[in-house]
Amino acid sequence: MHVSRGIPILAKDSTALTIGNFDGVHLGHQAMITRLNEAASQLNLTSCVMIFEPHPREFFTPDKAPIRLTSLREKLELLAELNVERVQVCHFNSDFASISAEEFIARILNLGLSVRWILVGDDFRFGALRRGDCAMLKASSVQYGFEVEEMESYALGDLRVSSTAIRGALAAGDLESAKYLLGRPYSISGRVIGGNKLGRKIGFPTANIQLRHNRPPVSGIFVVKVYGTDEAFPQKEVHGVASLGVRPTVCENGKPVLEVYLFNFEKEIYGCHLRVDFLQKLRDEEKYSDLEALTRQIGYDVENAKNYFLSSQPPENIKKIS
Repeated sequence: MHVSRGIPILAKDSTALTIGNFDGVHLGHQAMITRLNEAASQLNLTSCVMIFEPHPREFFTPDKAPIRLTSLREKLELLAELNVERVQVCHFNSDFASISAEEFIARILNLGLSVRWILVGDDFRFGALRRGDCAMLKASSVQYGFEVEEMESYALGDLRVSSTAIRGALAAGDLESAKYLLGRPYSISGRVIGGNKLGRKIGFPTANIQLRHNRPPVSGIFVVKVYGTDEAFPQKEVHGVASLGVRPTVCENGKPVLEVYLFNFEKEIYGCHLRVDFLQKLRDEEKYSDLEALTRQIGYDVENAKNYFLSSQPPENIKKIS
């Protein structure tokens, strides 16, 4: 997959295009990509997805912007798995936000990407002040020589699949509902970085995963599967238990940290890029009176997570310090 950054100037190949934020790359997004690839193949065009970095709402109202489900790298990895041929990452800033809808069509879609087929959602808006919509695209299609297709919101029964619904499920600790909407377990990926080695001191050494954003959509203690510990076997999975939170027992006003304790694992993995799949929430993060109490609860967490894998289902009785 080829990744281009910035505003495209002059296209070399004609494209089939879809545009959006694609946060989470959930089942609705996947349906759009499947249709995009079908049209690109039928029309002998390059399949292209346009995304924005940062999210437009992060630019306009950073304090009110939605929590991200995926970092840019995670999003690109997921789009590559869906066989997208090209991704155009447009830097969303004041200059980009000021481009009129008419200029967006003429300069970016026509000249920059040579769009011949475009797929948009039923609520799609574009251009300065969001004045462009599907009707404007269709009105311009004859002049610029492209076909427009509109896709309705994707639903599972009566449930509309959306990034907002997934954020709600994750905030409630409902990983099964999030998995249902995503079509896969919710995951976070990142590089293993050095920490304060407290886990090693108390008998539970952890891999500290670098977070790209300080507002993860989940928090607490989780049963996890981890991928990426062996470069020769990227699909090899390692079981573990993860803590994602601010570590109130050992930190005051700490930032979110993702720490994973891997079962029966002693390999040095600093610098490795891992993917952590969240399978089951065991409990919320808590502040304990001392390290001894924290260590005892971690021992229970490990036992509970191992029981999950032994039974292949959530443990009925989760052990906690009373």
